[in-house]
Amino acid sequence: MDDTPGLSDQYRTASPWPIFVALGIPVSEIGILFDLFPVAVGGLLLFSGSVAGMTKESGYAETPWGPLAVLGGVFLVLGAAFAFAAANLQTRGYAIIAAAVILLLAGAAGHLFGPREEPSL
Repeated sequence: MDDTPGLSDQYRTASPWPIFVALGIPVSEIGILFDLFPVAVGGLLLFSGSVAGMTKESGYAETPWGPLAVLGGVFLVLGAAFAFAAANLQTRGYAIIAAAVILLLAGAAGHLFGPREEPSL
């Protein structure tokens, strides 16, 4: 009788990404809520990098660079809404915009300078 029915050696049993998503969300929320600029940016980067890693690992994306750029675009719009909509939310919006710019630059740099797979013959 098998101790782990239904599991195979070809599949990993656990992914490291969910714990980082679970940490990135509250860290970014704490930073945004209490106007802690570096904490907010770091939490958003942790969350976004984890989501990009999950999309790559699950097969929804070939590389993590596209999802990073998409999340950067979403955060750019959201940060602009925070920064320019209300006077008391400007620093929070700037933190989101800073994270968005870093994500967009990382996505572009990874796409341009990242390793390429050679076509097999």
